[in-house]
Amino acid sequence: MNEFEKNVQSKRNDAVDSGVGFIVSFGFFATIFIIATVISVLG
Repeated sequence: MNEFEKNVQSKRNDAVDSGVGFIVSFGFFATIFIIATVISVLG
């Protein structure tokens, strides 16, 4: 094992982090889509 495998900075599960990142990016694009749809309907 190299020194990076021995001294890990974060011991959290990577699946949780990737899930949170997916939800945040999905929420961002969904918000932009909703705003664009509202502008399209009002216009």
